[in-house]
Amino acid sequence: MSTTAELLKGAAELFPDEVVTSAHVRHFELPAGAGRFALITLDNGFDHTKPTTFGPQSLANLNTAIDQVEAEAANGEIVGVGITGKPFIFAVGADLKGVELLKKHDEALAIGKGGHDVFKRLSALAVPTFAYYNGAAMGGGVEVGLHCTYRTVSKALPAFSLPEVFLGLVPGWGGCAILPNLIGAEKAVSVIIENSLNQNRQLKGKQVFELGIADAIFEGADFLEQSLIWTASVLKGDVSVDRAEIDRGEAWDQAVAKGRAIADSKVHGAAPAAYRALDIIEAAKDGDLQKGFDAEDQALADLIMGGELRSGIYAFNLVQKRGKRPAGAPDKSLARPVTKVGVVGAGLMASQLALLFLRRLEVPVVLTDIDQERVDKGVGYVHGEIEKLLGKGRINQDKANRLKGLVSGVLDKAEGFADADFIIEAVFEEMSVKQKVFAEVEAVAPAHAILATNTSSLSVSEMASKLQHPERVVGFHFFNPVAILPLLEIVRGEKTDDASLATAFGVAKKLKKTAVLTKDAPAFVVNRILTRFMGEIQDIIDEGTPVAVAEKAVEPLGLPMSPLVLLELVGPAIGLHVSETLNRSFPERFKVSPNLKAVVEAGKRGFYVYNAENGFKPELDPEVAALLKQGDVVLTEEQARDRVLDAVAQEIGLMLEEGVVAEAQDIDLCLITGAGWPFHLGGITPYLDREGVSERVNGKRFLAQGVASVPA
Repeated sequence: MSTTAELLKGAAELFPDEVVTSAHVRHFELPAGAGRFALITLDNGFDHTKPTTFGPQSLANLNTAIDQVEAEAANGEIVGVGITGKPFIFAVGADLKGVELLKKHDEALAIGKGGHDVFKRLSALAVPTFAYYNGAAMGGGVEVGLHCTYRTVSKALPAFSLPEVFLGLVPGWGGCAILPNLIGAEKAVSVIIENSLNQNRQLKGKQVFELGIADAIFEGADFLEQSLIWTASVLKGDVSVDRAEIDRGEAWDQAVAKGRAIADSKVHGAAPAAYRALDIIEAAKDGDLQKGFDAEDQALADLIMGGELRSGIYAFNLVQKRGKRPAGAPDKSLARPVTKVGVVGAGLMASQLALLFLRRLEVPVVLTDIDQERVDKGVGYVHGEIEKLLGKGRINQDKANRLKGLVSGVLDKAEGFADADFIIEAVFEEMSVKQKVFAEVEAVAPAHAILATNTSSLSVSEMASKLQHPERVVGFHFFNPVAILPLLEIVRGEKTDDASLATAFGVAKKLKKTAVLTKDAPAFVVNRILTRFMGEIQDIIDEGTPVAVAEKAVEPLGLPMSPLVLLELVGPAIGLHVSETLNRSFPERFKVSPNLKAVVEAGKRGFYVYNAENGFKPELDPEVAALLKQGDVVLTEEQARDRVLDAVAQEIGLMLEEGVVAEAQDIDLCLITGAGWPFHLGGITPYLDREGVSERVNGKRFLAQGVASVPA
């Protein structure tokens, strides 16, 4: 049997580049004569921008610190042990860079076991232990505190979560076993499953306390001081900590069943992590923690060796790293300042853009449109949204007044745009309309102003072709809803210069958007892939496969919504328009569906109707069913899925050959941030590699072995 120290030493040798966390022990007398206390502080030596993590050497350091306090506790030299973090950070869990390097099941098992062996020593000490959640705590950072006897939390704590299921893991160092036994299965399922699968939703300090995870809550300014005063009161018996009794009956089973329903609705069985976590929670009902820890070790090892986790880590790294350093972006020193923004159009999309520029840049924003009523409506929308922010306490009255004062609307473009630095159009998706708008804007805008287009599929180069200065036109394509989806496709036209492009990337960063540089190719990235994906499904329906079978075919991918529900969200008319645009460029691969055309001409908002009687589940609209003209080729779900995935793999292969983006990684980043495609797919290319589709269609993988997969 290997000792914990040997396990961790072996793991540390596999991971020489670990950012090591030290565990400093210091001693002092507690207030009110409560006795001598040992405090362990987790710190990796960097500021809060590099959060503290647990790799194997970091766990070994904590193990050594526990050796020391264990001996002191056994000798009666201390009355308690506390654990806290450096300023603003408690600890954010396992170091995922180390997980990526693991090649064997027994190496993965050692990581799970090593964490458990160290953390559970905290609950076995001869004195009470206290976790002081002073700052961000995630994953293993949360779990190390769960092993303590008591916990306090800072009111200022910005982010607290068990995000493992989101990435394709389970909380594997005690989370699945301890949390339901601490706060009950229902609340634990909410934290471990529901929050994770809702785009990794974070808890604030107040919620951590209200859920019963922490026993006390204190202000951020003197958090540690107040926590130590409280600790002294607990140890002296002046304060007793009462926790709610756990319902281990039907409520526990119902919570697990609810968790399974949430997992089914989000990933449709396509990713195993949520289900493995729920199995452990279900088994934890009898309170046998060691049995739970053993199950966590096994689940952790199995998942670490699975493709979904590798895809999840890959996706996480794309969003956190590549998304912040866009491939191909010009030197940021070339960017020009933006002190005023113009928006052409005052419809819903234009108004959403105006609001975003206003909130993030806090500079004057002016809208124009063809009549006063539309202008007033656009400005009114922005004012209304600011009022909502004020009502929710997200901004104060002064800020609300200032923002309202910065937005205005005029009919005369010369009056509105004469001193604007960045002008974006969001008018009707028709080339002649956009060319006319840009000609009018160029005539009145200053020479340095960037002219940006929010087009979703039209050629930026063609749009700029009739201007005197086409070099300052750039594609700036947002995704709807603008406030929620992070992606911004920045399109370089044939004549776009580096200064205009650099300014666009600078603005994107201030807007807090994930910017990806794309070539001026039809429909750019997301709409081209989604249109091919949806088009193939539409073709399969047109040829004769029932709608329900075609829809169900892609369920195993675990996408956020089915293709026809997505079509409803986008709007069938927009879907048709993009397919027509792509049909003109690539007629052999993008057909225009006569059935989709019929649905649009009939004024239908989608293929489905929703009734209260069936719980608002989508049902094929009888009027749409009557419009459909189908052939007699009926595919099975598997045949339909293969055809759709083959089409997507072919399209991505062609896009990379054309140089639409720098690498496959940019395709995945676009699908994750622009279409909400899940982390367990890694966007899409890791999944196509994993399922053998890439090689079947293109004769090669999109990504090298070990990138988003287990290293060879």
